[in-house]
Amino acid sequence: MPRKKTTKASTRKSTTNKTTTAKAKETAALKVESEKAVTKTATTSKAETPKKEVKDTKTTTKTTKTEVKAEKPAAKATVKKAEAKEEKPAAKTTVKKAEEKAEKPAAKTTAKKAEVKEEKPAAKTTAKKAEVKAEKPAAKKAEVKEEKPAAKTTAKKAEVKEEKPAAKTTAKKAEAKEEKPAAKATKKTKKTTAKKAAPKAAKAEVKEEPKETVKVEAPKAEAEAPKAEVKEEPKPAPQPELPQPRRSVAFIGSECYPFVKTGGLGDVMYALPKALAKQNCDVKVILPRYACIPQEYQEKMVFKGAFDMDLCSDGRSYYVGIMEYVWDGVVYDFIDNMEFFSNGNPYTNLVDDIPKFCYFGKAALAALNFMDWEPDVIHCHDWQASLVPLYLRTMFNNTPIANAKVIMTIHNLRFQGVYNIETLKYWTNLPDYVFNKDCMTENWLDANMLKGGLTYCNAITTVSNTYAGEIQTPEYGEGLDAHLRYHSGKLRGIVNGIDYDIFNPATDPMIPVHYDLSNVLENKPKNKRALQEELGLQVDENKFVIGLISRLTDQKGLDLVNQILPQIVDDFTEVVILGTGQPEYEDSFRYYENAYKGRVCANIMYDETRSHHIYAGCDALLVPSRFEPCGLTQLIGMHYGDIPIVRETGGLKDTVEPYNEYANTGNGFTFDRYDAGLLLDAINRAKTFYFTNRWCFDEMVQRNMDKDVSWENSAKQYRDLYVALTTD
Repeated sequence: MPRKKTTKASTRKSTTNKTTTAKAKETAALKVESEKAVTKTATTSKAETPKKEVKDTKTTTKTTKTEVKAEKPAAKATVKKAEAKEEKPAAKTTVKKAEEKAEKPAAKTTAKKAEVKEEKPAAKTTAKKAEVKAEKPAAKKAEVKEEKPAAKTTAKKAEVKEEKPAAKTTAKKAEAKEEKPAAKATKKTKKTTAKKAAPKAAKAEVKEEPKETVKVEAPKAEAEAPKAEVKEEPKPAPQPELPQPRRSVAFIGSECYPFVKTGGLGDVMYALPKALAKQNCDVKVILPRYACIPQEYQEKMVFKGAFDMDLCSDGRSYYVGIMEYVWDGVVYDFIDNMEFFSNGNPYTNLVDDIPKFCYFGKAALAALNFMDWEPDVIHCHDWQASLVPLYLRTMFNNTPIANAKVIMTIHNLRFQGVYNIETLKYWTNLPDYVFNKDCMTENWLDANMLKGGLTYCNAITTVSNTYAGEIQTPEYGEGLDAHLRYHSGKLRGIVNGIDYDIFNPATDPMIPVHYDLSNVLENKPKNKRALQEELGLQVDENKFVIGLISRLTDQKGLDLVNQILPQIVDDFTEVVILGTGQPEYEDSFRYYENAYKGRVCANIMYDETRSHHIYAGCDALLVPSRFEPCGLTQLIGMHYGDIPIVRETGGLKDTVEPYNEYANTGNGFTFDRYDAGLLLDAINRAKTFYFTNRWCFDEMVQRNMDKDVSWENSAKQYRDLYVALTTD
């Protein structure tokens, strides 16, 4: 019987053990299911609102707690310990610190570290921790922060915390490492808590975490990368250094665009000072204040002062007013006196012009002294300013400006300011010794203003190299060839340029269609068509259009044009003329317009806009001058893609290279002797080239547009001359 009882007891024990084992298996299964549910809840928490996530987490946690209670009491104790430790203020402080650091840029690196560490499989105990931690109020804070746009990193952290606790712990540790040394205590507390709450498997993970932290240091470089990029931002290109030394230059002349202009002198007086200002020159331009200057400029002039100046030999004095206007880095000072400058035109007749410019030259120097402006160089232009060197070396010899060097530029030697000696003595009050045959006296009875200026200046320039040589010959010397040969040591030629701000087909507001080197062959014919329609010519883009823009005088070779014009005009050629001048030429061109309607148009006027239309619309530009110091017409025409037909003289020879059909070089058609037959031959060669070899003609058009005819090179040469004169 006792044996039977023992058997029954053992049977009961085995039954109890089986029941307990079954319950344990069921509990384990429930644990796995609860973990899966927690994982699913964390995965779907992104799409849900923060409030729902909190509720779902709480529900899952309660379920898990119930299941855990069904397990061993030891599990309960472990969970309670973990919960109790999470309620400590130190944990709250750590959470707050983590949240604060999430707002900093460095948090991006921490978040990346946390994501990397999430890849490790978490232990079951760690999962329980996550469930318990989900109940904390700190989780709500993290979820609330997800709503703010600026807290993108914090939102990512909150999502990571809901998924796996290992990530949260690792993130905290990574952040703790980036903190100051004062955070070491918190870090140790966290490690101790983790050791007590987690099983051995979790401890192993904690030991491996520093290795992971060491491996994931690359994100720091990424976080610092933006700073490096900011430093490497391209800096503005350094401005080129201006040439040294700096020089101050006073320009004195009778006209200047846009205030008053009758020819090339006005263009030079405007463009050269502006180009010199870019070459580190301090430039002041002194001009007469003509009544014909447009009101828009008169209104902007500023009064700088006034004084009375002795002028005549009898002691008669005149008022000198100074009006200033600043434009494009250049200062323009206008000499104001209505008694001399009230006429509608700058030049009237020699009887009136001689007293006018005797006064102007002396007033310009007096104004420099009055303004206390001492130039290094005084640059005088043509006969209207030629008395300045004489005044400077005599009457102003003991004034502050006496040390200035003087340059005389000859734009056209034909005009010299010749008048009788007695009249010039009265209006200038110059000493008698300057009226001698080597200085001002000419033909025993006359005084030559330009001759006196050439004698007393420090340097003489002309507007082209060829012209500098031509004026030393009897043919082109205009009676001063011997005088110029005597002073040839201080004579040199510097060719003019054009202002690209005014004459540029790519930006010219006056022409119908803009074009440049890349599209000239496409757009220039459109301007030709517009010109034909404007002037009443036969509209045909295939016709050869010849332009002539000039003062209508003998100097420009118009007598040659008159002789051959009927032979030029045919069914394939059109001629456009623009200009004013001598009546015989004006009348002859009007006759040709009536005789060849639709093929010849004579614009007897000065019209700046019309001239730009002709430059842009014609195929060839005619400049058959008897003599040409420089010539700006051919330079402008080339920049607009026109083929120049010129005589080989002065600046025309320096700027136009004859076409060589064998080498396909050159940029125009030329003739040498002053002969109508040679002019006609040059025109016919250009026409034949246009109609039979259009491909090479178009190449020449592009070569002309590509040629540098700006003022930059010329300004450098003038600046070098200024420095050479003023360097001891």
